[in-house]
Amino acid sequence: MSVQDVPSTRLIEQCVHCGFCLPTCPTYALWGEEMDSPRGRIYLMKAVSEQRMTIDASYVQHFDACLGCVGCVTSCPSGVQYGTLIEQARAQIEHEHVRSPLDRLFRAALLSLLPYRSRMRIALLPMMLFGGLLKAIVRTRNVGDRGSDARWTERLAALIRLAPPVSWASLRARKATDAPAIGEERLKVAVLTGCVQQLAFSHVNAATVRVLQAEGCAVTVPSDQACCGALALHAGYPDRARAFARDAIKAFDRAKVDRIVVNAAGCGSAMKEYGHLLADDPMWADRARAFSAKVRDVSEVLADLPPRAPRHPIAARVAYHDACHLAHGQQVRAQPRQLLQGIPGLELVTPAEPELCCGSAGIYNLVQPATAAELGARKVRNLAAVTPDIIATGNPGCTLQIVAAARDRGWEWSVVHPVELLDASIRGDIALLKHR
Repeated sequence: MSVQDVPSTRLIEQCVHCGFCLPTCPTYALWGEEMDSPRGRIYLMKAVSEQRMTIDASYVQHFDACLGCVGCVTSCPSGVQYGTLIEQARAQIEHEHVRSPLDRLFRAALLSLLPYRSRMRIALLPMMLFGGLLKAIVRTRNVGDRGSDARWTERLAALIRLAPPVSWASLRARKATDAPAIGEERLKVAVLTGCVQQLAFSHVNAATVRVLQAEGCAVTVPSDQACCGALALHAGYPDRARAFARDAIKAFDRAKVDRIVVNAAGCGSAMKEYGHLLADDPMWADRARAFSAKVRDVSEVLADLPPRAPRHPIAARVAYHDACHLAHGQQVRAQPRQLLQGIPGLELVTPAEPELCCGSAGIYNLVQPATAAELGARKVRNLAAVTPDIIATGNPGCTLQIVAAARDRGWEWSVVHPVELLDASIRGDIALLKHR
């Protein structure tokens, strides 16, 4: 096991235990338990590093409960790199701790399935055929106790409940293709199409390409791109993440572009950290740093370009939900709001507790369904309080989580990516947003 994959003593010592992180931690907000706060988890990391405690089931439970939303990073006055620490702690856990057989099997299945589009197509076929019936059945289930040993039936129910709507057409949807800039070329960009994003949200990728084109970007979509490695990285499997990262760097380096554009917050956050992830690899460290320097969320790229394409009015009240790995992981908050506020007629509102995670967090809502359901319910109550017509958010996991939590309470909202609203405004076709 690499030294890089064990919680760094230097990073641990940066925490002065001030407690500013507590109000922004979702699990502390729910339970008020010190060891389920960033400060408490850092204390546990230190105890293990000093060999005052071992990595037992109790220790693991506190880290499994963490969403890795890094809301604490935003609130920390000492600049503690908790995102790096939680990834290192999880890598150490997966290396040293033996999980129960069912827990191991479930996690292995997710990580052998979600990053691979061809496998996901097969797995989603039952949802295409029986999705409505299956969702109706699991909606009647009460989610049980929180914890790492959630019953496998509850985890399967969460898989069904959160599964995206799919059709034969969506499962067979082709990747977006290269597209020339409309008008004078201002930038050359390459677009990440993603894993779940490509299968369930190909319309977001298509909208991304159209908007970039309209704003003067020549768009390349590398045909040999695969998973960015974010799920593996956040789940405690850095070696798998490094393999995905090397493949991504190779695929996008060939494109020779000014920017690498990402429209999924979790993917963008991971890709911006390739320089750190591959820092100890002498063959890849420099390439990784150069790659990460080009990565931008789509909202960052568009906000940097003075608007060129005319915007048509959209008369709608839009609640913007900050995806954690965009707001906290990448510190991107103003740009999506700036783009939405540039649409005539659109009223932008922000719900209460915008800093708290919705409960999606990669595979978290599948392995910790009870806690995720609590956070999802809290999030949609706050969203409902601002009476939106449309919800906008920059991450597919957040979209699925909010849709499922809202549906459980009888709310049927259109939940879209901000770039879809821009696309609809530029094209003058609000009908594009219906039933999303």
